[in-house]
Amino acid sequence: MLRATLPIAVIAIAATIACSEPPSKEMHQAQGAIDAARAAGADQYAREEFEAARTALSRSEEAVRARDYRLALSHALDASERAQDAAREAANRKAAARSQAERALLSADAAVKRAQARLTALSAARPKRRDLADIDHAIDVASQAVQESRAALAKGDYLGATKALDGVEARLDAVLRGVRPPPRPRPNRGP
Repeated sequence: MLRATLPIAVIAIAATIACSEPPSKEMHQAQGAIDAARAAGADQYAREEFEAARTALSRSEEAVRARDYRLALSHALDASERAQDAAREAANRKAAARSQAERALLSADAAVKRAQARLTALSAARPKRRDLADIDHAIDVASQAVQESRAALAKGDYLGATKALDGVEARLDAVLRGVRPPPRPRPNRGP
C-alpha cells in the first residue's frame, strides 16, 4: 500500500515545486509565438485569434502578479496555442486575400481596356464631347486605381490592393451605359 501512494506523493510534491515560481519560460515562449503570429500577419488577417492570444498572455501576467503560478502557466500555454492558431489562420487568409486581389486586379484591368476600346469606337461616331470627357475621366480614375492596386499588391498589402479597386468596374459600366452613339445620318434617297 505504501508503494502505491509513494508515486502519488512524489507527483504532488513535484507539481507543488513546479508551481512555486512564475512560468517564465512558458511566458517567453508565448510572447515569441505572438511575435511570430504578428510577423505572419495575424494582427491583420486573423485579428480575433491574435487578440485572444494577447489576452491570454495578459491573463498569465496578471496571474503571476497574484502569485497564482499554476493559473499563469495555464494562460501562458493557452496564449502559445492561440498564437500558433492565429499564425496558421493568418497564412490561410492572407493567401485567399492575395488570390482575391489578383482576380480583382485582372478584372479591373480588363474593364479599363474595354472602356478604352469603347471610347475609341465612340470617338469615330462623333458623340457629344461631354460624353467623351466623362468616359475619358472614368478611364483615368480607373487606371489610377489599377496602378494603386498593383503597388499595394507588390508590397504584400492584399487587402489594400482589393480596396483600391472597390467600385471601379461599376463606375466604368455606369458611365459607358449612359453614353449612346449619335444616330447615323439617313442616306438621301433623291426625288
